[in-house]
Parts: sequence; structure tokens; C-alpha cells
Amino acid sequence: GSCSVAGHLSFFTKVCYGIGGVPNQVASSAIAFYLQLFLLDVAQIPAAQVSLVLFGGKVSGAAADPLAGFLINRSRRTGSGRLMPWVLGCTPFLTLAYFFLWFLPPFTSLRGLWYTTLYCLFQALATFFQVPYTALTMLLTPSPRERDSATAYRMTMEMAGTLMGAAVHGLIVSGAHGSHRCEEAMLPGQVAVFPNATRLYPIAAAVVAVTYPVCSSLLCLGVKERPDPSAPASGQGLSFLAGLGLTVRHPPYLKLVISFLFISAAVQVEQSYLVLFCTHASRLHDHVQSLVLTILISAVLSTPMWEWVLQRFGKRMSAFGICGMVPFAILLAAVPTAPVAYVVAFVSGISIAVSLLLPWSMLPDVVDDFQLQHQHGPGLETIFYSSYVFFTKLSGAGALGISTLSLDFAGYESGACKQAEQVVVTLKVLIGAVPTCMILTGLCILMVGPAPKVPAQDSSRSLRR
Repeated sequence: GSCSVAGHLSFFTKVCYGIGGVPNQVASSAIAFYLQLFLLDVAQIPAAQVSLVLFGGKVSGAAADPLAGFLINRSRRTGSGRLMPWVLGCTPFLTLAYFFLWFLPPFTSLRGLWYTTLYCLFQALATFFQVPYTALTMLLTPSPRERDSATAYRMTMEMAGTLMGAAVHGLIVSGAHGSHRCEEAMLPGQVAVFPNATRLYPIAAAVVAVTYPVCSSLLCLGVKERPDPSAPASGQGLSFLAGLGLTVRHPPYLKLVISFLFISAAVQVEQSYLVLFCTHASRLHDHVQSLVLTILISAVLSTPMWEWVLQRFGKRMSAFGICGMVPFAILLAAVPTAPVAYVVAFVSGISIAVSLLLPWSMLPDVVDDFQLQHQHGPGLETIFYSSYVFFTKLSGAGALGISTLSLDFAGYESGACKQAEQVVVTLKVLIGAVPTCMILTGLCILMVGPAPKVPAQDSSRSLRR
């Protein structure tokens, strides 16, 4: 049957490969939605320090990216391959770092330092897990079609992981952020400390942390890494910086990266502040849980629809789908009621799906376009991919850092029940005006100039099939 085809991957292998991507997505989605809320209201760290924690972590993750690429290219093959030992080696440390990130240390004065250190450690380790894991695609099989299929499995699993992460974490801690805690402490300015939060957050952390050892052992069992025939050619030819210099001088790539810098930063700001806004700025804190779920479910369900739209109407037309978020985000800031919030959450999910899907489907075209103009060997696609991740992490770090600082200037009080009026206004600006400007800027850049040329694309596609 089809198994005789060279390089064919079994369904089991693809599923196990996809499962390997789950833990990082579960963890990062729990962090994206809840870490800021946890640091401000449970650990009760001043907003300025929280911005330092979030910024520092993202920067260390970004810095670890070229470093991981460099070290992994230099590493020798072992019995289980060249990439697998990195994935397995990071697992125990990642599990611990993630757990302690949600743990309340007994001291209060140095808490900011504790969370900064752990978040930086976690982000760096997660990068050292993710880089070899994504590079594994190239070593699963020589067949491009099977690789595309494995990537589709990975994307589906990762989407499911993102959904699970926020859902599981949110369900466990939902008791900690109930509205009842504020009726007891009605005096304005009085801080409501709620004991069950200190118990619930570590439980949620433990549940999420367990996915690392479970999933990476499944990955190891189900996936065999083929020895790479072009091993000397793949990494040693160019250093990361030399490769980066080449890729950054390629105009289509530069345009793609800059436009998605703005777009991904906007999406990250939107995600982070939707939870905070609903907890404080409006009478929505009983709905936070279901709003986060609405966003994620609509993102997962609309992904196949966007795949079809991309094929049917082209990639540049699909980019306008990201605009869907704009009028609704402004509407939520203006009319913060529950029905509006659900509509906004649903539309945001659809927009987030495009903003995640588009760059990964445009990157291969840019890489093809680059390969046609410069006759370089393989190995550069890893530089395109890792530098793209590097830039988006940096942009997210900057956006989140600056926006949390603006909360601090507005006088955000950690753990307070009722925030001052100007804090509420700041949150409205952060959820309405800021993402809007960034998304529109990003789309303008994306639309300027010609699309990357991919000649003979159809012939190569038909040959693959």
C-alpha cells in the first residue's frame, strides 16, 4: 500500500510529533492570559515591576533563539539523534521552572526578582525545547508533502494545546477571582487578600507542568529522527549572524517581518488586557473564564475556514481578516457589557487565527523567492524561521512592557478591589486604541509593494503530489 512510498509517515508518527508541541502551547497560553493578573493581584507586585518581569522574560526567550540555533547546529549526533536529546534534556527543568513561576515565595520584598528570574529561565528553556522540536520536521522525512502534513498535525495539536492551557488553568483558578471577595472588603483602597488563590494557582501550575514529561516521552516513543544526509551542509555553512544579514537584506522578508511585528504585538496586547479589563474596568469579572474560552474556541474553529480562504482568495486578501478585531475592540471600550464582550471575544478569536496562520503560510513563499534569487544550500530556512520568532518575541516584549508601565503611571493598585478612574480609562485605551493603530500600521506595510514572486510554483506543487 501507501507505506511503500519513500518517506511516508504513519498516522501514529504524525500524531506523536504533533503531541510534542502541546506542552509549550499549553504553558504559553496560560501565561498569556493569566500571568499578568496573577502578578498584579495575587503576588501583589507593583505594576512597574510586573512590566519588568514580562519584558525580561520575552527578551530572554528572544535572545535564546539564535543561541539555541547556534548550539544545536554545533552539537554532535547521539544514539537518539541530534535534536531529540535537546528536547528531552530541557523537559525536567522546564517542568520545575513553570511550576515555581506560579508559586508564592514566603518573602515579599524580593518577589519581583524571584518572578523575573523564573520567567526568564522558563522562556529561555522553552526556546531550547521549541527550536529543535520545530527543526525536527526537516529530519522526519525527505518528502515535502509528508512534511507539510506533519506540520498541519503540529499546528492542529498546538491550537488544541492553546485551548486546553487557558481552559484548564482558568477553570482551576476561577474560584480565586470571584466577585464575592470584594463585597467583604467594601472600603475603597483596601486590599482584598484571598487565601484560596495562593492554593489554587500552584495546583493549576502543577497540572500544566505535568504535560511536559508526558508529551515529550510520547514524542520520543513515536518519532524516530532520521540521520540528516546534508548534515555538514545544513548548519555549518553559515553562522546565524551571517545568515541573518542575508535574510534581513531580502525585501519581501523584511516587509513580512515588519508588518507582523505590529500585528503580533497588537494581538498580544489585546489578549493580555482583555482579561485585566474584564476583571477591573467593567462588571464582567464573572464572565472572564467564558470569554477566554470563547476567544480560543473561535480561533480553533475558524482556522480551517481561513485555510480555505487563503487558497481561494490569496494571502494578501486574507490579511484584511485581522481588521475584524478593530471596530469590536473599540466597541467594547465604549460599551462594556456582557453581550458586547462575547461578540468581541468571538471576533477577536477569528482575527487571532488569521494572525497566527498567515505568517507561517507566507514564510515558505518568501524562502522560495529567496532561494530562487540566491543559490544557497539548505539550512537557511531555519534562520528565516528562528529570526521571525526572534523579532515577534521582541515586539511583544516591547508592547507589553510599555503598556504595563502606562498602567503604573495611571496608578494601578495591586490587588485593590476598585481601581481609580484613570486606570479604567488607560485600560480602555490599551484595549481599543493601541491594537487598532498597530494593526492598521502592520496592514499598510504588508500591502505596499509587490507580492514575493514564486514562479513555477504550480508545477512544483503538482510534482509533489
